[in-house]
Amino acid sequence: MSDWTVTQGPHPRRRPRTLSPLREHLRDTFWFAPTAAMVGVFVVWLVAQELDAALVRSLQDDGDFDTLADLLRFADDAKTVVSAVGSAMMTFIGVVFSISLVAVQMASGQFTPRVVRLFVRSRITKATFAVFLATFVLTLLVLTSYDSNVDPREATSVPLVQSVLTLLMVALSLLLFVMYVNATLRLMRVSHVIARIAAESFRVAALMPVPAGGGEAPGLGPATAWVVHDGQAGVLRDVHVARLVRVARGHGVVLRLVPRIGDFLVPGTPVLAVHGGTAPSRRALRFALSVGVERTFHQDLAFGLRQLSDIGLRALSPAVNDPTTAVQALDRVVQILAALSRRPLDAVTHRDRRGVVRLVQPVPGWAELVDLGFTEVRACAVGSPQVTRRLLAGFDDLLRLVPPERCEPLLRHRELLRQAVERTAPTPADRAFALRPDRQGIG
Repeated sequence: MSDWTVTQGPHPRRRPRTLSPLREHLRDTFWFAPTAAMVGVFVVWLVAQELDAALVRSLQDDGDFDTLADLLRFADDAKTVVSAVGSAMMTFIGVVFSISLVAVQMASGQFTPRVVRLFVRSRITKATFAVFLATFVLTLLVLTSYDSNVDPREATSVPLVQSVLTLLMVALSLLLFVMYVNATLRLMRVSHVIARIAAESFRVAALMPVPAGGGEAPGLGPATAWVVHDGQAGVLRDVHVARLVRVARGHGVVLRLVPRIGDFLVPGTPVLAVHGGTAPSRRALRFALSVGVERTFHQDLAFGLRQLSDIGLRALSPAVNDPTTAVQALDRVVQILAALSRRPLDAVTHRDRRGVVRLVQPVPGWAELVDLGFTEVRACAVGSPQVTRRLLAGFDDLLRLVPPERCEPLLRHRELLRQAVERTAPTPADRAFALRPDRQGIG
């Protein structure tokens, strides 16, 4: 169980433990699943080989040499199939690898390089590679188990279980290949990519603790010590909240995270402010922060809006000129902002079991999220009435949902869009058309 809670009103509720940096790192790597599958299939082959050897010994002890001779003939026939499977698996692996490279290249060029991580983290892609490699390794191992001696009385091994296991792995490989092609084709369609980004954004928002409004926790006081980043330069990807809370509780202090998730850190940058005591040792804070080369969705509330904004910008560029894709991205931007419209933002407080604040973590504020979702697309949308109409409809929808104190950023973007359209539209009719709210743009 986690040793920290968050509060929502007067009743505290326990949140799940955050992922450790190691687990998040493994999700972003491609080597772990295939390697684990090959190791696992080697263990399974050892078990199957022992079963085959036990079967041969049992038949020889019983004197049932006729049945053993039949099994030897079956194994000899199966050897041809196993050999063919071993050769075909390498071809399949090459096909899957080629499809993956083409899909990644197309997604990076059509959408944004940030969506490549969807392919890297795809479970079906990892499973397909893992099963294909495991099947190939299994066929090589099974071929080594065939006995050249055809005399039932002197045979030591008949790879019967191993051959059946190989055929089952082939059937699983074919099933996964069909599923892989279907999943890859879906990921090459912009609507599904945008939907995946939105779904991950909602998952991040749902797992985040309910933050305390107004930024820092009451009575936090001035910082008494600072902890600086002394590792490699990179993006702050992950914060192990439970570990930081334990360290702060053990030292009787409150820790305040200085950068936000997604900020780029260089060595010497302050990462933690200590309130109420001395700074914990670096050993105590080891593995509490994870720094990498790129942002991830884990704990990063703004990353989804960043990707959707990039997709909208790419779609509005003269090289692509696809305003419909920009409208689809704006649909999800409005959806995400609507879900966050009444949520307290700016800072998250994490408490220990006794309800004492031990960690304060900054998160983007409402104005920052609105600017992230609309600023760049709005600046490029002036020449596309389809996008300006969708923007205005999105502003109107959000203005109906947000509390009065959060209307200012939306009104500001709405007014800036109106001024830009009035400056660039050639005729009053064009201006009126471009400034007419429409959730479908032009339909």
